[in-house]
Order: sequence, then C-alpha cells, then structure tokens
Amino acid sequence: MLTTYADFFRPRGIKRFVGIGFLARMPMGTLGIATLLHVRELTGSIAFAGSVMGAQLMASAIMAPIWGRVIDAKGPHNVLRITGTVPALSLLLLFLARPLQLSHAAILVCAVITGAFMPPVPTIVRTIWRHRFDDERERQTAFALDSVLIELAFTLGPALVALLVAVASPRAAFGMAWLFVVASVPFLYASGGLGWWKAASAAERHLLGPLRERELLVLYASMFFLTVGFGGLEVAYLGFATERSVAAWGPTLIAINSVGSAIGGLLYGGLHVSMPVERLLPRLMSLLAIPIGLHMFVGSPWAMAPLAFVAGLFIAPSLTGATLLISRHAPPQYVTEAFTWSATAIVTGIGAGMAMAGALIEHWDARAAFALAMTSMLAGALFTLALRRGHLQIQPEERR
Repeated sequence: MLTTYADFFRPRGIKRFVGIGFLARMPMGTLGIATLLHVRELTGSIAFAGSVMGAQLMASAIMAPIWGRVIDAKGPHNVLRITGTVPALSLLLLFLARPLQLSHAAILVCAVITGAFMPPVPTIVRTIWRHRFDDERERQTAFALDSVLIELAFTLGPALVALLVAVASPRAAFGMAWLFVVASVPFLYASGGLGWWKAASAAERHLLGPLRERELLVLYASMFFLTVGFGGLEVAYLGFATERSVAAWGPTLIAINSVGSAIGGLLYGGLHVSMPVERLLPRLMSLLAIPIGLHMFVGSPWAMAPLAFVAGLFIAPSLTGATLLISRHAPPQYVTEAFTWSATAIVTGIGAGMAMAGALIEHWDARAAFALAMTSMLAGALFTLALRRGHLQIQPEERR
C-alpha cells in the first residue's frame, strides 16, 4: 500500500494538486452547518434554518448537471469565473443579513442563489483525475484519495465551526465558511490541476447526455439509495444519543464513522483488489449494511462506537467503486456532466434519508432509522447487481 501511494505521488504536481485541492474542498465541510447555525441565530427558528438548507441543497442538485454540460462543451474556466463570484456576493448578503434587515424571503433567495452557483470544485477535481490518469488502477487510487479528502473536510470543517461558535458566535463561523467559498476557486487554480484538463473532441451531443447510458442510470440509482442510508445513519446517530440523554455522543459517533471511512478509503486506494470493481461493489455495499443492521441491537454508546467505525470502513470504498465505474463508462463528451449527475444523486439521497429518518425517529425511535439505513444500502447493492461487465468495458481509444 505504501509503495502504491509513493508511486502515485511521485509524478510532478500531484502533491500540490492534492494538498491545495483539499483546501478548495473546505466549503463542503463548513458551509452547510455554518449556514444552519447562522440562520437559526438570525431568525430564532431551527425549522426555517432547516428549510433554508434544504432549498440550498436542492438548488445545487438541480444546477449541477447544467454546469457539468457547459464545462464539457466549453471548458471549466468561464463556469469557474461565474461560480467563483456569485456565491461570494450572495453569502456576503447573508453575512450582513442583520444590519441589512433582510426578510425571511430574502434570506431564502440568497441561499437558493448560493446553492445554484456553488463552484463545482469536487466534480471538476474528479474530471481532472480522469484526464490525468489513463490507467484504471491509478484512477482507483486517485478516486479513493478524493473520497478520503472529502471525509477529512467533513470532519475538520464542523470542528472548526464548533470552535468558532464556542469562542465567538455562529456569525463568525459563517464568516469563516464564506472565506472558504471565496477562496475555493483561487485554490483550485493554484493547485495546478487545471493544466491537466483535456478538451473533449467534437462529437454529436444529445439532450439527455449521459442519461442515455443504461449502466450510468443503474449507478446513479445505486448511489441514491446508498446515500439515503448515509443521511439516515447521520440522523440516527443523533437520535440514538438524544434518546439516551448523551447528546454529545451523536456528533462523536458521526466523527468515528467518518474516521473509519477515511481509513477504508486509504486501504482501498492502496491495496488493489484483483476482483473486477463491478463485482466488488455490491459486496462492499452489502458488507456495509451488516454493521448498520447490528446498530439496532446496541444500547450503549460505547458499544456503538466500534460498530460505527467498522461501518465507516466500507463507505469510502463503496463511493470510490461507484465513481470509478462512472469514470470508466462516461462518454468522453459528457465526462463532467456524468460526475455531476452522481453528485445530484448523492445530495438528493442524503436529503431524503435525513427527512425519512427524522420522521421515523419522531414516530418510533432510532432503531427504525438504523433499519432504514440498512435497507436502503441493501437496495443500492441490488441495483449494482444489474451491472454487466461487458457493457462497462470501453476500448482504450475511446478512453483517450
């Protein structure tokens, strides 16, 4: 594994792209929770703050494929100029909402604009990795490392938000998140990765784009159900801790799960498995569902912690396997758009999982939310069984 990563980082520019590119991902781990806390402080309503976040995520999910298609057709630079500017302004208005006396409707509009114009940095990074490496094993390492960095952003980001809320205020935490958003596009340029971008050759384009590919539709459906489980699991941890009057254990279990995911991603990226990924993926998702199912029979947070860690070991590898298959099968003229549709599936899946898990906990208890997470992950595994290796193979000249 160490040899694999040493070889991966040896080419010039890789370390810089990974290191600075991680900073460009920090809005993923800071903006959501900081916005939620800031809007709650402004309005005094957690319900309204939740609806603002939901609207922001929905706008992002809807616009992501549109930005992806524009990037595939025209390149990333114009899109990055637009998305690097508009959210900076809309978030600045949110930051100044109190002195400007913005209404609830104006706050909601700012959030929607922010979501619609968020810089598509994670998607562009995946496309860059696909352009940078032709060998699928190197792509597997790259996508696994990408999953690990995302987990780190979702671990470090909330910690920074919590620290600023403790020593200053939610507004200060929101200001930090705003700075990360403003800096994300400059960080991406500074990373040097855009120099590896390859313009797609002229090809006939269709209105449905990558949605014409059967295997991609199967993968998107699988990722949707998988991430329904992720959203349900996160809410279930919070509900589990609240039911036992140990609220601090909720975020702790989420963090333990994220650490497990990061470690699993590093292992998957460094230890290449001989089994074809389309056969390995349903096994990974099924193995993920097992410790989640065992969550229903545990009553102590201390006993839950190792289960949360073990479950996390399979999260990043599952997402990496799905991303690798999307990269392999995406038509050259729709590479970025193909990745944005997976992002849409993930965002909508997490949102749906959170909503359903919250309703289940309200009517029953956290065990029902854990059952939802397990069932949806198994559903995702069943979808991947529909993948056929022959349909997912592409010829080297098509990959180029």
